Amino acid sequence: MSGNLDHDIEWRREGGQVPYRAALAEMEARNRAIAAGEARELVWSLEHPPVYTAGTSAAPAEMLDPRFEVVETGRGGRYTYHGPGQRVGYVLLDLNRRGRDVRCFVHAIEGWVIDTLADFGVEAWRAEGRIGIWTRDIDGTEAKIGAIGVRVRRWVTMHGFAVNLAPDLSHFAGIVPCGISDYGVTSLERLGVAVAPAEWDEALERRAEGFLDGLSRACKAKR
Repeated sequence: MSGNLDHDIEWRREGGQVPYRAALAEMEARNRAIAAGEARELVWSLEHPPVYTAGTSAAPAEMLDPRFEVVETGRGGRYTYHGPGQRVGYVLLDLNRRGRDVRCFVHAIEGWVIDTLADFGVEAWRAEGRIGIWTRDIDGTEAKIGAIGVRVRRWVTMHGFAVNLAPDLSHFAGIVPCGISDYGVTSLERLGVAVAPAEWDEALERRAEGFLDGLSRACKAKR
């Protein structure tokens, strides 16, 4: 972690794949420890083996082909795919000290991902009424390049975001991603941008100070 970042946060990067259930168990344990004041906050960058995860609003009809393991989670949202070539960022922050505003937290994460994508020359944005991070695909249509899904327990956040660096996009066909069937899914690779996981993690870290500052300012402005 760079010297300008909050030293109360552990920044962890995984080089290999972490099974989803193992990551979920570790997040839940870390959530309890942060809430009890026994552990630092955590930003955890990793990759999962292929898996479909179900959020609290997942509709059975949106599971089209359960070709991979399906894991129910406590995060918000619907069905999401995680797999090789996708970088997942789990963000465990204590909103007791950063502002008890979940909407503000989600907005700040979206901005963090959008700013990081811009560093690789990819313009991305939020879309009213559609969860996630959106960009212009190679055919000119809007497509999702990043997913957002969070959970807050004891006012400590869990889960976070996933960005498509170079996944097998056909794997998304097993679900209706995030319940949105009218738009496709894309990746940096599909857009002609080659980004290694380590490059993405480093760029995300460089933008982290802005994310934390923006979170603090936005939440304070709403108090």
